[in-house]
Amino acid sequence: MSEKTASIHWEGAGKTGQGQISTETGALKAYPYGFKSRFEDDRKGTNPEEIVGAAHAACFTMAFAFAAEKAGHPTEALDTTASVRLVKDGEGFTIDRIALTLNAKVPGLDDAAFQQLATEAKNNCPLSKALAGVPHITLSATLVQ
Repeated sequence: MSEKTASIHWEGAGKTGQGQISTETGALKAYPYGFKSRFEDDRKGTNPEEIVGAAHAACFTMAFAFAAEKAGHPTEALDTTASVRLVKDGEGFTIDRIALTLNAKVPGLDDAAFQQLATEAKNNCPLSKALAGVPHITLSATLVQ
């Protein structure tokens, strides 16, 4: 079993306040976030959707690497992006889509087997399962030779 911890410190009101995100590993240490970095594309801080995207891409990529290795095709290089879309939903907001894009170099693996492994990794990685409430989680997977 594994349990990881992240913490938030917030000061001020919702729109004018400022938060800081920290993780137990120190990968993020008092990293800033707030209204502007979430809704106005201010690049001086992060936002929850960016962090969810990073976590989902990392989880999916690792799940794919394990699945390919188990199938007898160790991966050479994997590059994944996750785009997380936040949209207005009544008085609030919701995440309505996560789009995963994988470019993979896996020697000896044909495209049909690659697509099957990628789909299974998307469906079975722990973050995909945790994010099952997101209406659309898509995958575009390209096998690079």
